[in-house]
Amino acid sequence: MAASRARTATVAIRGPLRREHLPGLFERTCETLSRARPELLLCEVSGLATDAVAVDALARLALAARQHGCEVLLSGAGEELCELVRFMGLADVLRTAPVAASGDAAGRGRLS
Repeated sequence: MAASRARTATVAIRGPLRREHLPGLFERTCETLSRARPELLLCEVSGLATDAVAVDALARLALAARQHGCEVLLSGAGEELCELVRFMGLADVLRTAPVAASGDAAGRGRLS
């Protein structure tokens, strides 16, 4: 699904993110999804730390998106976060936006 063709809702996830923040993040995301009814949830994660709490948060957002009939696309994910998402088996539900090709950076940040 191309982001430019889909109805898109965007959420920016900022750090530091702690485990106790996750229920509120999930609830706010569900409210956004209910209100906007998007086909695509674009998650801006460029400022997010690469750790298990971040991946837990993203997995919860993927669950919320699935419950509301839309997909998730991560924007700004660094290679370390992408590797952790793959390691945790979530690459199929947490896709990343293509990174602009520039020399050796081509494809960096892609999960698939």
